[in-house]
Amino acid sequence: MAQAAALVLLVFGLLPIANWIPGGHDAPWYGQRLTGWLSGTTIVVGAGVLAVVALRSWPGLWRRGLWAGVAARWRAGDRRADAAIAAVVLVLCALVARLVFSARPLFIDEITQLFQARIFATGHLFLRAPPFPEFTSTVQLLDWNGKVYGQFPAGGPAMLALGVLLHAAWLVGPVASALGVFCFARLLRYMPLGDGTALAALLLFSLAPFTVFLGGTMMNAVTETAWLLAAALALMVATANPEPRSGAAFLAGLALGIAAAIRPADAAAFALPTAAWLAWRARDGLPHVRALLWSAAGVAIPVALLLWVNTQQTGHALRFGYVEMWGASHEIGFHAAPWGDAHTPARGLELINIYFLRLQDYLFESAAPSLLFATVALALAPRLRGFDRWILGGSFLLVVVYFAYWHNGFYLGPRFMLPLAPWLALWTARLPAVLAERGVAPLVVRGMVVAGTVALLLGAVTSIPTRVRQYTNSLLSRRVDVDATARAQGVHDAIVLVREWWGAQLVARMWALGTTRMDAEHDYRWNDACRVQTAIAATERDRSGPDGLRRRLAAFRGDSAHLMINGMMRDTTVRVAPGATWTPGCLRRLVEDSAGFAVFPSVMLAHGSGNVYLRDLHARDTVLLAQLRQHPVWLLTQAPEIGGQLRFQRVSLDSMQADWRTP
Repeated sequence: MAQAAALVLLVFGLLPIANWIPGGHDAPWYGQRLTGWLSGTTIVVGAGVLAVVALRSWPGLWRRGLWAGVAARWRAGDRRADAAIAAVVLVLCALVARLVFSARPLFIDEITQLFQARIFATGHLFLRAPPFPEFTSTVQLLDWNGKVYGQFPAGGPAMLALGVLLHAAWLVGPVASALGVFCFARLLRYMPLGDGTALAALLLFSLAPFTVFLGGTMMNAVTETAWLLAAALALMVATANPEPRSGAAFLAGLALGIAAAIRPADAAAFALPTAAWLAWRARDGLPHVRALLWSAAGVAIPVALLLWVNTQQTGHALRFGYVEMWGASHEIGFHAAPWGDAHTPARGLELINIYFLRLQDYLFESAAPSLLFATVALALAPRLRGFDRWILGGSFLLVVVYFAYWHNGFYLGPRFMLPLAPWLALWTARLPAVLAERGVAPLVVRGMVVAGTVALLLGAVTSIPTRVRQYTNSLLSRRVDVDATARAQGVHDAIVLVREWWGAQLVARMWALGTTRMDAEHDYRWNDACRVQTAIAATERDRSGPDGLRRRLAAFRGDSAHLMINGMMRDTTVRVAPGATWTPGCLRRLVEDSAGFAVFPSVMLAHGSGNVYLRDLHARDTVLLAQLRQHPVWLLTQAPEIGGQLRFQRVSLDSMQADWRTP
């Protein structure tokens, strides 16, 4: 089992399989990264060889028992030592959240879940849908059947809602990371590991850049991983002795159930081997059967709450928001994806390959590939214990889940793989003990330890500062404080029309016609943008709905293969058909885009000064005429340079009506 895991890491973590499969996903950066891995590994191996030579000549350079003494003090410190390490992680992740990510949700998933968290914090499960939802819609926000709510399972937003109530949603990720580290520390104390190995595994996971950077975000993978580690700890307590521990089994189930409320498929990957293990122990008598039933009861409580929320939102307990929005194509399996090409087993292999290739960099940001030591440790591992089999079984099922899932989950690294981070850290830390158990000379083992330390230190002084600069300077347009800017410019109790890029306006107008999210994405991606605008305008006039729009766009289907993206446009999603004639209205949209546009999903989180923020849809704004007459009206754009300032411009209703009459 361990050797099979090593083979998976070796093949998918080092070979560019995605580049060998025609079409689909690929890794164009592989050649550059391979060069970096080879040079870094050469330096690291050289350091290890020099260490062996030096230690053979001067054995006193190696302070025997130094690390063992540090680990012994950690062991003696018990909960206080674990809490201290968790507190360090809390501070690190909080600093990342504030200084690197501006304590704001930057990724669309974070934005949507924070929006839903605010709804939960008011004591409601959804908002009442507005009469014209196209002015407030976003790609992950459902706004039909009279309800507005986010597409994600309720558990993630519920975690953020705790932070919303305390006016510190940005701290939820750091706190969850710290709690996960504490649970991992307690778990390591139960495992049959040397103190040095256990402490090394704890520090590798706790201080891994992948852990810390994601821990500074509002991504639900962070809270989910914390609950999975809590479940692992409770399961270890429940199975550490021959006697059944029903209380611990209940807590294991409860933690898995909460993880399922956040990311159901991930939790199922670890719940299945948990249930199998407890069921196997149930052969030993009725007390063990009771422990199994208590674990099932623990799972049932949060899952029942999740299903109840689904019932209130989508009308069906087993239908999640993303399925309600995108249809069955969003679910796990090999079928047509919500947009783009169908997900196939070949594409699944490509994604798994890309995830592990990226983990080689993002996990530890080390000079050598991050998975190298874990791969060797697994390949040489002796007979596995029960908990090791649980780790590998759950990890394998998690990989299978994302083999069958169509979306490329990249943000700050392969974020879907975050639940694997503690176990990869554990196997990395185990390598010295595995080598020693295999009879490798102590001098060679010490050289390997030096090599690993050099790899981490080189990454700390080269890769991590680069990554910090990269993250700090990314998504700058979403970091601007809309409420503060509005106050500074005296904008209050107003209707603020947010000028988005042209493509976003077209997609929102298609939503207003009744086009599904999936069809709108497809129609926009596979048509000339000006033709889409002309077809939308005609459909709005004759009110023929999505069927009328589909008929109008069908005439251009043959041009889809020849579409181009004009690199001179600020909106890089705009497709152009060669030879197509653009109307003055379309050209005007391009001029407006070049002058700057705002990002509506970020703006919609603004909630101060009594302002109401709506998407500007030009002539479509006429349906808001009654509302516009009751308040001062401002237009919000953003300067075109990267991270440009927000600009509030007061507009009069007369000028707006004149603009609406312009062809």
